[in-house]
Amino acid sequence: MAKIRCSWCGNDPLYVTYHDEEWGVPVYDDDKLFEFLILETFQAGLSWITVLRKRENFRKAFDNFDYKKIANYTDKKFEDLLQDEGIIRNKLKIKATITNAQAFMKVQEEFGSFSDYIWGFTNGKPIKNSLNSLKDAQATTELSDKISKDLKKRGFKFVGSTVVYAHMQATGMVNDHIVDCFRYNEV
Repeated sequence: MAKIRCSWCGNDPLYVTYHDEEWGVPVYDDDKLFEFLILETFQAGLSWITVLRKRENFRKAFDNFDYKKIANYTDKKFEDLLQDEGIIRNKLKIKATITNAQAFMKVQEEFGSFSDYIWGFTNGKPIKNSLNSLKDAQATTELSDKISKDLKKRGFKFVGSTVVYAHMQATGMVNDHIVDCFRYNEV
């Protein structure tokens, strides 16, 4: 019998693997949280599959998502990224990645880790929603509004409520697998 999955992943093998292995799994590791934050900011206005297909190119272009290196990127590195056809070459999003790396480290200094900061909004535990279908899913919530506002106050860019909620879903802060999906109870 075929596994029931959330319908958004369709039949694309890359999407299915991402759904089955990553999406909604709680992430407490700062490096991984930063990677998802960057990927989500680049996704703004685009489809997630577009970013997912370029993920390895992003990893290569952005020094394996090493925020300590990214925070110190030079104008030359910025210009090189603008020429990199393997990534989404959006000037504002590339600049935001550098800014966000700097803001990310400031949050780490203040809270001990970015994980402690971001998971503090949910008391360290995932929020488990009970969605019967994809149409029940929300793009934003009061909590994503609150986190977005706080991130912006801390200097982060491209972190509107929709981006923040997508980050929350990707990193398991919220479980938005539909209740019939085989992953719903696994994560």
